[in-house]
Amino acid sequence: MIHDKNLKSEIIENGISSYFISFVDCFVIALAFTNIERIKALYVQCYFFELQINTKNLNKFVFFLYMLRFLLVIHVLILVLSCTSDKVKERQYLTKYCVVLVIDGARFSETWGDSSFQHIPYLHNYFENLGIVNTAFYNSGITNTTNGHVAITTGFYENNINNSGQELPSYHSYFQDWMKKNPLLLNSAWVISSKDKLEVLSNCKEGKWKDQFQPQTDCGVNGNFTGYRNDSLTISHATKVLVKYKPNLLLINLKDPDFYGHQNNWSAYLNSIKKSDEYVFHIWNTIQQDPEMAGKTTLFVTNDHGRHTSDFQHHGDDCDGCRHIMFYAMGPDFKKNIKLSQSRSLIDIHATISEIMNLSNYSRGNVMTELFK
Repeated sequence: MIHDKNLKSEIIENGISSYFISFVDCFVIALAFTNIERIKALYVQCYFFELQINTKNLNKFVFFLYMLRFLLVIHVLILVLSCTSDKVKERQYLTKYCVVLVIDGARFSETWGDSSFQHIPYLHNYFENLGIVNTAFYNSGITNTTNGHVAITTGFYENNINNSGQELPSYHSYFQDWMKKNPLLLNSAWVISSKDKLEVLSNCKEGKWKDQFQPQTDCGVNGNFTGYRNDSLTISHATKVLVKYKPNLLLINLKDPDFYGHQNNWSAYLNSIKKSDEYVFHIWNTIQQDPEMAGKTTLFVTNDHGRHTSDFQHHGDDCDGCRHIMFYAMGPDFKKNIKLSQSRSLIDIHATISEIMNLSNYSRGNVMTELFK
């Protein structure tokens, strides 16, 4: 029997649809928290009862509506409480500083792909046991310098971006994300590059981000369109920045392997890879000598692209020589002495840096969770 006479009268006078609105309210609330198909099924079931209702089964139907509303409300309350109590807290990482060192244009076959490791002795003998090597790392976009670096810093592969420094990336970088979050730390993010054209990494074409929240740059001789400089000068400048400013975010580009590759100078190409390996060791030693940065810095070493498998002088297509590149990472939040063969690519560096530096991961990359302890 219906004990609420007003409710019974309302249903009889106005039909089930007038009461049915209260169910829809519950339905809409629950829809936001639970499986859509389950709620839709209940909706259809209730609608079916409305069509079939008559005086004989009115009491049963009203009881059904009461119970349905009660169950939906309880369901929503439980879900709300569980979302509040079980919410995962933001993980507090030990990393406070992050350095990405890009050895421009070195093929995997001359780095981790060479079983003698003759061109990367420091990475093999000193670094390997302290961090993680992934032998299945790739540039999955256009295998040119600007494209590869943009993939690292923005988390997007841009196939049509100009490779001569004449066009900004379409999307903002993790540098800009950091500077927006830390506007008073003016020297806390740097792009230091032997190639002048990579100054474009400091800016973008994206709406409110264009010309805003830019990192400091030290690229080429004196900025974009001033020409390349020697890697030794770049390392000298990067060392000074590390000592003076202790940047939270730093990207270093070393051009020589790519430069000598384009010169078709095989011996200089190999020697420049070995020299880059020494520079990695130098940069890491500089960090370790700083009590503020030591133990709080994560380092990534990679390439922007490789070189043609059959012709080391050039690059730019989708052959394995161009796509397959090196990857090394170490830091206080990462595992040690691990060698992986899990397929990853450049845009995943952006996602992983965004994770450990507590930035927004808006990119198409994925956090490399396998790196973490």
